Amino acid sequence: MDPLEYLRQLGGIARTGQLLAAGFSRTDVARLTGSAGIRQPRRGVLALPECRPEFEAALRHNARVTCASAAGQYGLWLRTPPARHHLACNHGHGGGFVRHRTVRFDGHPTLPVAAVEDVVLHALACLAPPASTAIATSAIRLHGVPLELLKAQLTADRSGQVRKALHLLDLRAESIVEVDAQHLFRTHGIGYDTQVHLPGIGRVDFLIEGFLIVEVDGFAFHSSRNDMRRDLGRNNASTLRGFAVLRYMPEHIWFEPERVMAEIRAVLGHRPRPMP
Repeated sequence: MDPLEYLRQLGGIARTGQLLAAGFSRTDVARLTGSAGIRQPRRGVLALPECRPEFEAALRHNARVTCASAAGQYGLWLRTPPARHHLACNHGHGGGFVRHRTVRFDGHPTLPVAAVEDVVLHALACLAPPASTAIATSAIRLHGVPLELLKAQLTADRSGQVRKALHLLDLRAESIVEVDAQHLFRTHGIGYDTQVHLPGIGRVDFLIEGFLIVEVDGFAFHSSRNDMRRDLGRNNASTLRGFAVLRYMPEHIWFEPERVMAEIRAVLGHRPRPMP
């Protein structure tokens, strides 16, 4: 493989030692160093102009990308990118980034990124819910990170925020917007059940007080005529069985939470009795 292409695969930045370990000769590395546009952020590090900034920050500080800054690398659920880089390192040098000192697991084999387990543990200790719970829930669902492993690693942690975040994990959520809806309901004192199968209706996102169905439609909602026909049928079946139904898009949960809660409370104030 061409060393330039290999460098691109590494996010546009790497240590020269990593290139040598990959089988490239010192001559290859020297030629790469002399290539137009290649720069050296620090001694022994080569970077393309378009290199990933969080990777450059990690190599500058002899660290690994973690917490919210590493969510995208693993496809973890995070709505708002962090304003500063989150880096894991066991030293106290450097600044201008959020420092995470405890590293428990081996990092990514080729990229300057912490292991997904450390990414979750750092997020639980650093971010407030629902951002922390969304990252943890997606890591468990998408990468199979065991919940018991997280609990075991945090048994000695004295942070009430970490214990609370672990307690708030609801692994039934299937998307970030469902995690955010759970958080919204919980913080407003609304009890709910989720992913409930109702006879003649099917599975619903949330069921509140046994009669109010709340659906949170994703971005692919009604992507086809068959989807529209199916959801209209579900809505009609819900009404015929005496259930109330409210449907929301992600934007409603994220940007109009007061409206969502006002509508839910309005429906709860006029509770009908569902038919058996």
